[in-house]
Amino acid sequence: MQIPEDKRITVIFRIEPGCLGPQGVEHVDKFCNGANKKLSQLHPGFVNWQVVPRHDKTLPELDYALRKRPLSREHASRYFAHFDMEIDKFEMSVFDDLPEMIDQFFGR
Repeated sequence: MQIPEDKRITVIFRIEPGCLGPQGVEHVDKFCNGANKKLSQLHPGFVNWQVVPRHDKTLPELDYALRKRPLSREHASRYFAHFDMEIDKFEMSVFDDLPEMIDQFFGR
């Protein structure tokens, strides 16, 4: 299902530099650009991705927004339900893909 850009949910995925190893700080920006391209292939009809470094650990790894306004997890869950998707499964799939994206980034 394809919906207009302004009605798509934005998923903000924050990547901790440490998950990229001891020199993760040096790689995190480039990794985020590549991960954004890869993740943009997931649910392109209703999800916009923003993959960014997580330098502030007080911020959650995943956040949601609609029309540049933050969405609570509860509201995001309702949004996903509209597309017959459970937010827990969506989030698990994102985190399950992360190790593979890291391996690809480092050419393993």
